[in-house]
Amino acid sequence: MTRDSPGARARAAEFFAVDDDWVRHPAPDAGRRDVLLALILFAISALTFELARSGGAITTGHPVWQEYAGLVAVAAPVGIRRRWPLVCALLASVAFFVVGVTMPDIALLLPVQVLYFYALFSAMAWASDRRAALVVMGVVLLVMFGWLSWQFIIGRAAEELSGMAQVGPISPVVAGITYTFLVNVFYFGGAVLGGQAAWRAARRRAELADQARILRTQAAELREHAVVQERLRIARELHDVVAHHVSVMGVQAGAARRVLAADPAAASAALSSVEGAARQAVTEMRALLGTLRQGEPHDDGPVRNRAPEPSVDALPELVETFRAEGLDVAYTVVAEPVGAAERVSPAVGLTLYRTVQESLTNVRRHSTASSATVVLRVVEPRGGESYESSRGYAEVEVLDSGRPRTGTSGTGLGLLGMRERVASLDGSLEIGPRATGGFRVRVRTPLPTVDGALAGRREAGR
Repeated sequence: MTRDSPGARARAAEFFAVDDDWVRHPAPDAGRRDVLLALILFAISALTFELARSGGAITTGHPVWQEYAGLVAVAAPVGIRRRWPLVCALLASVAFFVVGVTMPDIALLLPVQVLYFYALFSAMAWASDRRAALVVMGVVLLVMFGWLSWQFIIGRAAEELSGMAQVGPISPVVAGITYTFLVNVFYFGGAVLGGQAAWRAARRRAELADQARILRTQAAELREHAVVQERLRIARELHDVVAHHVSVMGVQAGAARRVLAADPAAASAALSSVEGAARQAVTEMRALLGTLRQGEPHDDGPVRNRAPEPSVDALPELVETFRAEGLDVAYTVVAEPVGAAERVSPAVGLTLYRTVQESLTNVRRHSTASSATVVLRVVEPRGGESYESSRGYAEVEVLDSGRPRTGTSGTGLGLLGMRERVASLDGSLEIGPRATGGFRVRVRTPLPTVDGALAGRREAGR
């Protein structure tokens, strides 16, 4: 019994939330509505009293004004039940006790009983200090049950019951005491437990409202983050597309200007290259705009991207473009197993393509190198082996043997876009000069394991 007592006390403390500092705040117009409720309940009590008094059911022996004063005393505390719930319970208890002692017929009226029940219920439902609420209700219950005991032990209640003839198997005294006790247990217990249940329900609603507010805030932050990420993606795409083709047009236009008078045929070829680069830039810009407008209403349905974004399968064509512009580019593909490069995901493929495009553009614009090497490596993950040997990756490496060309420093946006692309795929990026001379750009992105457990293993190892 002693062992279970702490657990019972802990459960009771948890149910009554004695350590909870949450405060249930009433609505701004709660005071006005409570006063109106008190007036309505008083009117019902007065009507019931007049019907009972006119029918001879109530004979208190007191003046009518005192009887109405008793009704007012019990009903008035309800008007402050949410602003000062504990004061409401104490005032209603004092009024009910005085009316019960001096005019018990009025205290037994159903509307009066409802008024008092509502006052006790409100104390538990609205009290901000839960410990104080339990103390107040404990005092009220002690006084009320003490009063009942006094009536049966010292008062005339037991005497009146003992003078009644026994009809059933239980004596009138035992039956009367038990019945009165059970009625009051349900009455006061219902007020206390019902009020606490109402408080807990309000507490849960407040928690749900807070969670909903947090979810709305997080959703707004996610939308804002998505917008920022989309803007960064657009900026990277615009830089990669525009910088490459404009660089081509600048180089070819300069070459055409230098040989225009001496070699018109060479100038015409250079201008043709400028024209082709401009058309290609417009085509890619339209494809990018098609992606941005995807989902926008259109007469024939939503506008969709007219061309897929480039991937590793477009690298040979990209290399040929730079070769045509005068940069000797060697391209090598290493795939394990054969054909693995063709199965690279679109996101990884686009990142590798843009890396090669940006790197070769930088070689042509900012390096003295006349040649470059591009190596694409794709190793698919293998199952049934250790974690280290089962990891797959896609990698591209761009090497040149030149030196930085003076007066050609860029804005750095291309390298920044490269880092952002690689970071979004949880990959690695190496950019810098080589020990043997020249420059090196290397990007490696992981591929999912055979069982798709790469992400989980990585998180577990962090």
